[in-house]
Amino acid sequence: MGVIDLLLKLLSYKSITPNDAGSLEFIEDYLKDFESIWINEGGVKNLFLSKKFSDGDHLCFAGHVDVVPAGEGWNSNPFIPKIEDGIIYARGTQDMKSGVASFVEAIKNSKNFQGTLSILLTSDEEGDATYGTQIMLKHLKNINFLPDYVIVAEPTCEDKMGDAIKIGRRGSINGYINIKGRQGHAAYPEKTDNPVHKIAPILGNIAGKFLDNGDEDFAPSQIVITDIRGGMEVTNVTPNSLNIMFNIRNSTKTTQKNIKELIDLELNNLNYTFKMTQGSYPFVTNRDSKIVQKLSESINRVINIKPKLSTAGGTSDARFMGEYNIEVVEFGVINDTIHAVNERTTIKEVENLYDIFCDVIDNF
Repeated sequence: MGVIDLLLKLLSYKSITPNDAGSLEFIEDYLKDFESIWINEGGVKNLFLSKKFSDGDHLCFAGHVDVVPAGEGWNSNPFIPKIEDGIIYARGTQDMKSGVASFVEAIKNSKNFQGTLSILLTSDEEGDATYGTQIMLKHLKNINFLPDYVIVAEPTCEDKMGDAIKIGRRGSINGYINIKGRQGHAAYPEKTDNPVHKIAPILGNIAGKFLDNGDEDFAPSQIVITDIRGGMEVTNVTPNSLNIMFNIRNSTKTTQKNIKELIDLELNNLNYTFKMTQGSYPFVTNRDSKIVQKLSESINRVINIKPKLSTAGGTSDARFMGEYNIEVVEFGVINDTIHAVNERTTIKEVENLYDIFCDVIDNF
């Protein structure tokens, strides 16, 4: 079929999360000589395809077929791909059906891999991911079939194709502070207990604070205030309480314990409650790992670019591999229009990505 024809086919599936719209069944049929495992739960479909060529490493390519809703304002139908001047327009071109098409076609054309090749696909990466990749990984662990190495084909490149590989991701911690006060008339502030006045001299010690110095792999962890609200949006009544929300994209150097110690220290004279949730945990694959080195070498061979190794950006399903100590990297096309109106990628980038994945498989 060819990688571009395969991509156009996948883009035509209206697979808005968590619906795969039949795309996973198509991929299973496209790779008929691979053994398949399905784990379907909570309205989510997960497909694992594998083929053992010989004894050796188990290399897995992973990704998702689901996409975010298209939104309004497209210049063309987001689920009927359009090609214009070498550019492909459709929802999912960058995030991440280009990656899926590239590794599916690369694996289909592989002949003599020294080990086992596999594909892990989910229909719920853009949603809650509760019943997605992590469910399949749990099953693979139970049957002693976890891969040794994983490439997640998320779009990672920044300015030009091949310029960035993700070797890890920061974690994400959400914090919720409620400062209690006593409501009253603004004309009699002495009769109130105004939580805004209480937090005002302290807020500068929290907002924007760096919690560590970062390292070679991670930027410093920083408290980012995302919401402050209290009162009734009137000028003559003081608030009864004040709510503050923040997010921290944390490195491996900062934990919930560190954050709680800071908040307790700064707010120790206030009447407050504090809780945290953690959506993901930080992880990093060693820069000297085989998967990092082989992928970097393939990028350099195919398009003559030496990629930087990055941990920037949000979360992805690679975080679940990190929990199992699987050596995982992410690499895909340029990511400048992900989730945007008129999402697009180029034919050249997709062909390059396919060639790079073929080179990785041939030289692993």
